[in-house]
Amino acid sequence: MKELDQLRQWIAESDNIVFFGGAGVSTESGIPDFRSVDGLYNQQYDYPPETIISHSFYKRNPEEFYRFYKNKMIFQGAEPNAAHKALAKLEAQGKLKAVITQNIDGLHQAAGSREVLELHGSIHRNYCTRCGEFYSLDAILEQEGVPHCQCGGIIKPDVVLYEEGLDQKTMETAVSYIRHADVLIIGGTSLTVYPAVGLIHYYQGKKLVLINKSVTPLDNQADLVVSGKIGEIFSRVVEL
Repeated sequence: MKELDQLRQWIAESDNIVFFGGAGVSTESGIPDFRSVDGLYNQQYDYPPETIISHSFYKRNPEEFYRFYKNKMIFQGAEPNAAHKALAKLEAQGKLKAVITQNIDGLHQAAGSREVLELHGSIHRNYCTRCGEFYSLDAILEQEGVPHCQCGGIIKPDVVLYEEGLDQKTMETAVSYIRHADVLIIGGTSLTVYPAVGLIHYYQGKKLVLINKSVTPLDNQADLVVSGKIGEIFSRVVEL
Protein backbone atom coordinates (compact mmCIF):
# COMPACT_ATOMS: atom_id res chain seq x y z
CA MET A 1 0.00 0.00 0.00
CA LYS A 2 1.80 3.10 -1.24
CA GLU A 3 0.13 5.39 1.34
CA LEU A 4 1.64 3.36 4.18
CA ASP A 5 5.06 3.43 2.53
CA GLN A 6 4.83 7.22 2.25
CA LEU A 7 3.77 7.56 5.88
CA ARG A 8 6.63 5.31 7.01
CA GLN A 9 9.10 7.42 5.07
CA TRP A 10 7.85 10.74 6.46
CA ILE A 11 7.99 9.35 10.02
CA ALA A 12 11.50 8.00 9.46
CA GLU A 13 12.74 11.34 8.12
CA SER A 14 11.17 13.59 10.77
CA ASP A 15 11.96 14.52 14.35
CA ASN A 16 9.18 17.09 14.61
CA ILE A 17 5.88 15.22 14.29
CA VAL A 18 2.67 16.40 15.96
CA PHE A 19 -0.42 14.22 16.28
CA PHE A 20 -3.96 15.58 16.55
CA GLY A 21 -6.64 12.99 17.39
CA GLY A 22 -10.30 12.53 18.14
CA ALA A 23 -12.71 9.88 19.37
CA GLY A 24 -11.73 7.39 16.66
CA VAL A 25 -8.35 6.93 18.35
CA SER A 26 -10.05 5.25 21.31
CA THR A 27 -12.79 3.23 19.58
CA GLU A 28 -10.38 0.29 19.16
CA SER A 29 -10.03 0.37 22.96
CA GLY A 30 -13.78 -0.21 23.27
CA ILE A 31 -14.79 3.41 23.86
CA PRO A 32 -17.63 4.43 21.51
CA ASP A 33 -17.41 7.74 19.70
CA PHE A 34 -20.26 10.23 19.71
CA ARG A 35 -21.29 10.33 16.10
CA SER A 36 -20.95 6.79 14.76
CA VAL A 37 -23.98 4.58 14.04
CA ASP A 38 -23.71 3.04 17.53
CA GLY A 39 -22.28 6.15 19.19
CA LEU A 40 -23.72 8.15 22.07
CA TYR A 41 -25.70 10.49 19.83
CA ASN A 42 -27.70 7.55 18.51
CA GLN A 43 -28.78 6.13 21.86
CA GLN A 44 -32.09 6.92 23.51
CA TYR A 45 -32.34 8.95 26.72
CA ASP A 46 -34.86 11.30 28.29
CA TYR A 47 -32.65 14.10 26.99
CA PRO A 48 -30.23 14.22 24.03
CA PRO A 49 -26.59 13.63 25.08
CA GLU A 50 -25.68 17.13 23.84
CA THR A 51 -28.15 18.53 26.39
CA ILE A 52 -27.06 16.31 29.28
CA ILE A 53 -23.37 17.14 28.92
CA SER A 54 -23.93 20.88 28.72
CA HIS A 55 -22.94 23.31 31.45
CA SER A 56 -26.47 24.59 32.01
CA PHE A 57 -27.88 21.05 32.36
CA TYR A 58 -25.10 20.09 34.78
CA LYS A 59 -25.98 23.10 36.94
CA ARG A 60 -29.74 22.50 36.68
CA ASN A 61 -29.83 18.71 37.05
CA PRO A 62 -26.54 17.33 38.46
CA GLU A 63 -28.18 14.01 39.40
CA GLU A 64 -29.14 13.21 35.80
CA PHE A 65 -25.83 14.58 34.52
CA TYR A 66 -23.84 12.28 36.78
CA ARG A 67 -26.06 9.28 36.02
CA PHE A 68 -25.28 9.70 32.31
CA TYR A 69 -21.64 10.66 32.90
CA LYS A 70 -20.84 7.61 35.02
CA ASN A 71 -22.72 5.21 32.73
CA LYS A 72 -21.66 6.51 29.33
CA MET A 73 -18.53 8.65 29.61
CA ILE A 74 -16.30 6.51 31.84
CA PHE A 75 -14.81 3.21 30.66
CA GLN A 76 -12.62 1.90 33.46
CA GLY A 77 -11.54 -1.29 31.72
CA ALA A 78 -10.30 0.45 28.56
CA GLU A 79 -6.66 -0.18 27.66
CA PRO A 80 -4.41 1.70 25.23
CA ASN A 81 -4.50 0.29 21.70
CA ALA A 82 -1.83 0.17 18.98
CA ALA A 83 -2.35 3.84 18.07
CA HIS A 84 -1.73 5.04 21.63
CA LYS A 85 1.31 2.76 21.95
CA ALA A 86 2.79 3.78 18.60
CA LEU A 87 2.52 7.48 19.44
CA ALA A 88 4.17 6.92 22.84
CA LYS A 89 7.00 5.03 21.12
CA LEU A 90 7.52 7.80 18.56
CA GLU A 91 7.75 10.33 21.39
CA ALA A 92 10.26 8.15 23.24
CA GLN A 93 12.34 8.00 20.03
CA GLY A 94 12.38 11.80 19.87
CA LYS A 95 10.30 11.93 16.72
CA LEU A 96 6.92 13.05 18.10
CA LYS A 97 6.79 16.36 19.94
CA ALA A 98 3.18 16.34 21.19
CA VAL A 99 -0.17 14.60 21.15
CA ILE A 100 -3.14 16.95 20.93
CA THR A 101 -6.37 15.12 21.77
CA GLN A 102 -10.08 15.77 21.98
CA ASN A 103 -10.47 12.65 24.15
CA ILE A 104 -10.94 12.69 27.91
CA ASP A 105 -10.03 9.06 28.66
CA GLY A 106 -6.34 9.43 29.59
CA LEU A 107 -5.29 6.50 27.38
CA HIS A 108 -2.41 8.40 25.77
CA GLN A 109 -0.81 8.89 29.19
CA ALA A 110 -1.58 5.27 30.09
CA ALA A 111 0.39 4.21 27.01
CA GLY A 112 3.37 6.31 28.10
CA SER A 113 2.92 9.59 26.21
CA ARG A 114 4.19 12.56 28.21
CA GLU A 115 3.38 15.69 26.22
CA VAL A 116 -0.39 15.33 25.90
CA LEU A 117 -2.59 18.39 25.40
CA GLU A 118 -6.15 17.49 26.39
CA LEU A 119 -8.37 20.05 24.67
CA HIS A 120 -11.53 18.76 26.37
CA GLY A 121 -10.07 17.89 29.77
CA SER A 122 -9.87 14.52 31.51
CA ILE A 123 -12.09 12.20 33.53
CA HIS A 124 -9.08 11.62 35.80
CA ARG A 125 -9.12 15.18 37.17
CA ASN A 126 -12.02 16.32 39.33
CA TYR A 127 -12.41 19.41 41.51
CA CYS A 128 -14.68 20.67 44.23
CA THR A 129 -16.54 23.66 42.83
CA ARG A 130 -16.53 25.29 46.26
CA CYS A 131 -13.02 24.86 47.71
CA GLY A 132 -11.03 23.54 44.74
CA GLU A 133 -9.96 20.27 46.38
CA PHE A 134 -8.68 17.70 43.85
CA TYR A 135 -10.32 14.27 43.53
CA SER A 136 -9.32 11.21 41.52
CA LEU A 137 -11.68 9.26 39.27
CA ASP A 138 -11.93 6.50 41.87
CA ALA A 139 -13.11 9.00 44.47
CA ILE A 140 -15.91 10.07 42.12
CA LEU A 141 -17.01 6.53 41.39
CA GLU A 142 -17.00 5.54 45.07
CA GLN A 143 -19.81 7.98 45.80
CA GLU A 144 -23.39 7.27 44.81
CA GLY A 145 -25.13 9.89 42.71
CA VAL A 146 -23.65 13.38 42.78
CA PRO A 147 -20.19 13.31 44.41
CA HIS A 148 -19.60 15.85 47.16
CA CYS A 149 -16.47 17.21 48.75
CA GLN A 150 -15.82 17.07 52.50
CA CYS A 151 -16.64 20.80 52.54
CA GLY A 152 -20.09 20.07 51.11
CA GLY A 153 -19.43 21.41 47.62
CA ILE A 154 -20.25 19.47 44.45
CA ILE A 155 -17.31 17.83 42.69
CA LYS A 156 -17.15 18.54 38.95
CA PRO A 157 -15.09 16.59 36.44
CA ASP A 158 -12.41 18.64 34.71
CA VAL A 159 -13.97 18.05 31.30
CA VAL A 160 -15.15 20.72 28.91
CA LEU A 161 -18.94 20.61 28.68
CA TYR A 162 -21.02 22.15 25.93
CA GLU A 163 -21.33 25.93 26.51
CA GLU A 164 -17.89 25.98 28.20
CA GLY A 165 -14.77 27.41 26.59
CA LEU A 166 -11.56 25.52 25.98
CA ASP A 167 -8.56 26.25 28.17
CA GLN A 168 -6.72 29.13 26.53
CA LYS A 169 -3.22 28.09 27.60
CA THR A 170 -3.75 24.57 26.25
CA MET A 171 -5.01 25.99 22.96
CA GLU A 172 -2.04 28.36 22.64
CA THR A 173 0.42 25.53 23.28
CA ALA A 174 -1.34 23.34 20.73
CA VAL A 175 -1.20 26.13 18.13
CA SER A 176 2.53 26.54 18.73
CA TYR A 177 3.26 22.83 18.28
CA ILE A 178 1.17 22.64 15.11
CA ARG A 179 2.63 25.81 13.63
CA HIS A 180 6.19 24.51 14.01
CA ALA A 181 5.54 20.87 13.07
CA ASP A 182 7.28 19.23 10.14
CA VAL A 183 4.68 16.45 9.90
CA LEU A 184 1.11 16.83 11.19
CA ILE A 185 -0.83 13.59 11.53
CA ILE A 186 -4.56 13.89 12.16
CA GLY A 187 -6.44 10.73 13.06
CA GLY A 188 -9.75 9.41 14.30
CA THR A 189 -11.70 12.63 13.94
CA SER A 190 -14.50 13.74 11.64
CA LEU A 191 -13.01 17.25 11.67
CA THR A 192 -16.37 18.84 12.39
CA VAL A 193 -15.97 20.00 16.02
CA TYR A 194 -14.96 23.64 16.50
CA PRO A 195 -12.93 25.35 17.79
CA ALA A 196 -10.59 22.36 17.98
CA VAL A 197 -10.68 21.64 14.26
CA GLY A 198 -9.63 25.20 13.55
CA LEU A 199 -6.23 24.36 15.03
CA ILE A 200 -5.11 22.53 11.93
CA HIS A 201 -5.24 25.70 9.85
CA TYR A 202 -2.14 26.85 11.75
CA TYR A 203 -0.09 24.09 10.14
CA GLN A 204 2.39 25.57 7.67
CA GLY A 205 4.18 22.44 6.44
CA LYS A 206 3.65 20.22 3.43
CA LYS A 207 3.16 16.85 5.13
CA LEU A 208 -0.42 16.89 6.39
CA VAL A 209 -1.61 13.31 6.95
CA LEU A 210 -5.25 12.34 7.53
CA ILE A 211 -6.02 8.88 8.92
CA ASN A 212 -9.72 8.08 9.29
CA LYS A 213 -12.27 5.38 8.53
CA SER A 214 -14.54 7.80 6.70
CA VAL A 215 -14.16 10.84 4.45
CA THR A 216 -13.51 14.20 6.16
CA PRO A 217 -14.14 17.76 4.92
CA LEU A 218 -10.37 18.33 4.68
CA ASP A 219 -9.36 15.25 2.66
CA ASN A 220 -8.78 17.39 -0.41
CA GLN A 221 -6.38 19.64 1.53
CA ALA A 222 -4.26 16.78 2.89
CA ASP A 223 -0.92 15.76 1.41
CA LEU A 224 -1.64 12.13 2.31
CA VAL A 225 -4.94 10.39 3.12
CA VAL A 226 -4.89 6.92 4.67
CA SER A 227 -8.26 5.17 5.06
CA GLY A 228 -8.82 2.62 7.80
CA LYS A 229 -8.73 2.01 11.55
CA ILE A 230 -6.02 4.13 13.08
CA GLY A 231 -4.71 1.43 15.42
CA GLU A 232 -4.31 -1.05 12.57
CA ILE A 233 -2.57 1.55 10.42
CA PHE A 234 -0.13 2.61 13.13
CA SER A 235 0.69 -1.02 13.92
CA ARG A 236 1.77 -1.39 10.29
CA VAL A 237 3.97 1.70 10.14
CA VAL A 238 5.50 1.73 13.66
CA GLU A 239 7.19 -1.37 15.05
CA LEU A 240 5.67 -2.05 18.47
